[in-house]
Amino acid sequence: MILEAVRLAFRSILRNKLRSFLTILGVVIGVGAVIAMVTVGQGSSRQVEQSVQGLGSDMVVLRPGQRGFGPPGGGPPARRFTLRDAEALSHLPVARLVAPIANASATVVSGNANVTTSITGSNEAWAEVANWTFAAGRNFSASEVRAGAAVCLLGESVRKNLFGSADPVGQQVRVKSIACTVVGLLDAKGAGSFGQDQDDLVAMPIRLVQRRLNGDEDVNSIQIAIAQGAATADAIAQISELMRERRRISLGEDDDFSVTDMKEVASMLNSINTVLSGMLSSVAAVSLLVGGIGIMNIMLVSVTERTREIGIRLAIGATGRQVLTQFLVEAVVLSLFGGLIGILVGLALAWGAGKFMAIPFSPDPLVVVLAFGFSAVVGVVFGFFPARRAARLDPIEALRHQ
Repeated sequence: MILEAVRLAFRSILRNKLRSFLTILGVVIGVGAVIAMVTVGQGSSRQVEQSVQGLGSDMVVLRPGQRGFGPPGGGPPARRFTLRDAEALSHLPVARLVAPIANASATVVSGNANVTTSITGSNEAWAEVANWTFAAGRNFSASEVRAGAAVCLLGESVRKNLFGSADPVGQQVRVKSIACTVVGLLDAKGAGSFGQDQDDLVAMPIRLVQRRLNGDEDVNSIQIAIAQGAATADAIAQISELMRERRRISLGEDDDFSVTDMKEVASMLNSINTVLSGMLSSVAAVSLLVGGIGIMNIMLVSVTERTREIGIRLAIGATGRQVLTQFLVEAVVLSLFGGLIGILVGLALAWGAGKFMAIPFSPDPLVVVLAFGFSAVVGVVFGFFPARRAARLDPIEALRHQ
């Protein structure tokens, strides 16, 4: 009986192709939107996790001022750090490695190619602290850092722009007015948590950046790798205590620096992603409700149009249960078709959004199954009332219907 009901449902759907397409459109949009939103949200969360792991999950970042990773605040500029601050921090038992950072921006030239990029000045510990690995070449040495030698490391994006597919190690580039020897090529990391290209950088010894590019002795931030087994909270407390002492901050005065745990940053960003994905998915799920109402309306119209047909079936011996099954199956088939097409549309949209926003494409099979199952439930729930109305028609009155 079910197979016959399915065959009749397909015949009815194909008889009114345009109406059937418009009926399932709401389900397609609802399922597609839910899958796309959830998949993009999960891809964004994965990107955040990968970015933070790329920065080093056991790392804390010391910055001047109280703004942390937020937008710049008003008031006078905060006091910068110095290399002596970084040296003092390296003596803390909770600090495994310390990498002072001096930032700059400059045009890098090689032959006829040039690119404007960010310059990161640091020491030999920076690559390990920030979890950089080398595709070729080597890190700069401690003696090169102390001497401010004209050596540099290239990020993958800079390498592509300047050298194409060639190996840059051992080649000369000009960073502003500095002739610099490329000693290492960093492995690609891709887009960061905020969409920035992490590979668009050149790393140089910090003394070289301070003297030749910035013309000062400022340190913009200090990255600290926590010693294994040390609690992050204890490490932050010791770092804060030392910096308050060095910066002569009196008891009761607020810190003029901030210490940020990268794990907290990852947790915060993931929480934001989860909330936004949930809100967007809830809005998208409303489309499924609208699609279900559309199915119910069309099925009611179909019952009205086929009243005489239903009367004939009841008159020649069909039971009300058989009529109910026929119309219920038709509604479920419509919603399942919408669910299948919606899954394909949703995955395609998520893939396209991932390419556009440079985030991983990570579909969740459970979400796909749930969305498809929900589309079937929509068909059953919203198809039941028109089907029951058809099953309860009086055969004599149905045969009189024009």
